[in-house]
Amino acid sequence: MLLRTKAPLWRPAALGLSALLACCMLASSASAQTSSVPSPDKVSIFFDNDFLGPGQSNIQSLIPLLRDERVKLMGIGVVTGDAWLKEETAHALRFLEIAKRPDVPVHLGAEMPLMRTQAEMANWEARYGRVPFKGAWSTPRPGRTYHPQDPALIPPMPEGAPTIKASDEDAVHALIRNVRAHPGQITIVSAGPLTNIALALRIAPDIAPLAKEIVIEPGKLDTAVARVTGNTDYATDFNFLFDPEAAHIVLTAPWKKITVMGNVTASAKATQAVVDRIGASGAPVATYVKTYARIGQPLWDEITVAVAVDRSLVTEELVARMDVDTLPGPSYGQPVVWKEDMAPGSGEREVHIVRAIDVDRFLSTFIAQASK
Repeated sequence: MLLRTKAPLWRPAALGLSALLACCMLASSASAQTSSVPSPDKVSIFFDNDFLGPGQSNIQSLIPLLRDERVKLMGIGVVTGDAWLKEETAHALRFLEIAKRPDVPVHLGAEMPLMRTQAEMANWEARYGRVPFKGAWSTPRPGRTYHPQDPALIPPMPEGAPTIKASDEDAVHALIRNVRAHPGQITIVSAGPLTNIALALRIAPDIAPLAKEIVIEPGKLDTAVARVTGNTDYATDFNFLFDPEAAHIVLTAPWKKITVMGNVTASAKATQAVVDRIGASGAPVATYVKTYARIGQPLWDEITVAVAVDRSLVTEELVARMDVDTLPGPSYGQPVVWKEDMAPGSGEREVHIVRAIDVDRFLSTFIAQASK
């Protein structure tokens, strides 16, 4: 609430005090603007994700971005995916409070995929088989408070509701503004459905060549056997499946460099030993991870942001052409790859598919960051 008072009965005897106050205000404004300017010795990142919470890979992926001194986090975009937009945003804001980083701007993005709907996905399942995890559209079950028909609902938050607010600027325009303001400097990292990035490309296609790089978490290949022999949820490329058209738009845009993480994001997991090591410090973020981490869940998004920050973690990669199948049928939403001379030539771009990372170094670094 804005409190209003009557005008004071006195005024400064000289202009010196007024001038001093004006200078202080200008200095404060300049400082605030400077804080959002990328530093040449830092990795400037705009991070887009679907923040299912509390805890788990989505929220935990913020830890390297908040704790690594090499990172300048320009902003966070939120997109419906693992949960609905407003609920995800609340969990992300609350974590920023716990991490004592309320300064990071959070921007709400797309509440729905470009074309896919709940009804369409249900029809697809009836023809081709069940999608094991449907994110925000999942059916409620014990321990999981999904609400597929109520996008505005924010269920009670175990970690407490946030007191800070999201930015008035939406994620799509925040991304466009950041990339245009800092050409060649912004690394876009997307660990959720690519709806926000696709919308930004449709409004401002120039951001693709203006960005330094885009790093995306989805892109799992050859997972058919894993869906039968292992955890079906963990072998399904949900981020592509939830919005295949957005993935196609992003993968065929003229970026300077596209990095796809895919299968490698399952190479480290939130084991009980890892979580216990983090929780032992007793720091607020460490306690949060200890309380809300999902034991056994791959560190999908954490690995994605770690590679975006430190490319030396990569020990093996494959360069190929990639797109997403957007034709009706059983392969709808699945990634497809070709050698350069075998691609159909419909706009497929060269992508760097990360095949292996230094898992031990990643884990030791992440544990140290999460323990602060």
